[in-house]
Amino acid sequence: MTPMTRRPLRHSVRARLVGRRSRMISATLALVLAGSMGASAPVAFADSLEDQQAALRDQAARVQDSLEFVDAKISKAAADLVLYQGQLPAAQQALSDAQGRVAAAVQEVEALAARVDLAQQNKAKITQQLDADKQKIADTRKLIGQIATQAYKSGGVPSNLSLFFGSNQGGSLTDTIDLADQALRSQNSAMDKLTQQNATNVNAQARLAAVEAEITELKAKADAALAREKAARDEAEAKKAAVDKLIADTTRLDAQLQAAKPGIQKQLAQVKAQQDAVAAEIAERDRKLREAWEAEQRRIAAAAAAAARARGQAVQPYVPVQGPPSAFGLRHPFAASIPITSGFGWRATPPGTIDFYGTGGYMHTGLDFGATCGTPVYAAAAGTVFSAGWGNDGGGNRVKISHGVVQGNSLTTIYYHNTSVTVSVGQHVEQGQLIAYSGTTGNSTGCHAHFETWLNGRAVDPMTLL
Repeated sequence: MTPMTRRPLRHSVRARLVGRRSRMISATLALVLAGSMGASAPVAFADSLEDQQAALRDQAARVQDSLEFVDAKISKAAADLVLYQGQLPAAQQALSDAQGRVAAAVQEVEALAARVDLAQQNKAKITQQLDADKQKIADTRKLIGQIATQAYKSGGVPSNLSLFFGSNQGGSLTDTIDLADQALRSQNSAMDKLTQQNATNVNAQARLAAVEAEITELKAKADAALAREKAARDEAEAKKAAVDKLIADTTRLDAQLQAAKPGIQKQLAQVKAQQDAVAAEIAERDRKLREAWEAEQRRIAAAAAAAARARGQAVQPYVPVQGPPSAFGLRHPFAASIPITSGFGWRATPPGTIDFYGTGGYMHTGLDFGATCGTPVYAAAAGTVFSAGWGNDGGGNRVKISHGVVQGNSLTTIYYHNTSVTVSVGQHVEQGQLIAYSGTTGNSTGCHAHFETWLNGRAVDPMTLL
């Protein structure tokens, strides 16, 4: 493996970095856009992610409930708008976290690539050193050969016997000894050098093996890091797609609601007018009932006073009687315990949605029960039906029952949005008698039962009477 083999890895890292930077720029622009859109969006604060999601869903449900008198698609769009706006900050944070993981993965890849580069450079140096050492060893061996050859040509290195017997081929003893000494020194020096070079070669071979093992290990780590980088980038791209979708959906729904706002406000104004008319009708009806009841009580009191005077008894002054509303003894309008999904009272426009009412909310004059369509509805008390069937007051198929006056209090109960009714106008009903089946008729966005109690011509919380 040569030093050139490191180039594809570095090239791959650089290419990936360029792509990552471009994608992160796009993601940053998306976050800026999202932040500008969601600046006034509601945020669900809770201890855990599950609690936050539950709180957000509850908030969206409240938005939908607050628009129960408009088109179901519009109320659903308003609820979805709040939901999407609430989800956007968490989605943006998830995208930011994912991008952080991409950055960390890229740093890891770069660090490993740098280490591979360094190891490759070390390998090249060691390989170059090995080549040089091989040449030195070859040169040294050649030198040793040359020394041996020269000694051979000179008659070889004299032995002790030849020195003593004078067989030196005509040379003096001194010359022979000098020649032998010089040859031995040269050969010993060359042999020492060869030994050192061999030792250096062995050490370089060991270093080369270690560097090659390091390169193999680093490349495996680099491949794993590249895989983690790709996974992190894929995750970040998925998170960005989620953020982009939330932004697109939020923009679309906001535009849809803003475009529908005039029509919705007109519809709500009509509903308000209908509700005011119903309230006025009930107030006038109950006023007359109480006046008639009061006149009857005065007549009875006057007759009793006349009889007392005739008997010579003292006459007590007439005092109007006002008893507790509990005297009506109302019962639950359903056979089984069905949960209340929306209480009585002022419904403020939830934050993050459009105030179509222009007043910050509206008055919810009854209780909404989570009854499925077709659930039997029973009379809360005995009385006379004065309205039954379809009406133009937004209640769809409704039943209105007058319970007369008891101890100076008049009471009317109303049951809205029924699939069908089983009673007729003028019919007397007993407490607990079947009067209708719940549904979603009129200004309703889903199956439920709307129950109202009007005490002395004024809507009151049914829970204070049940």
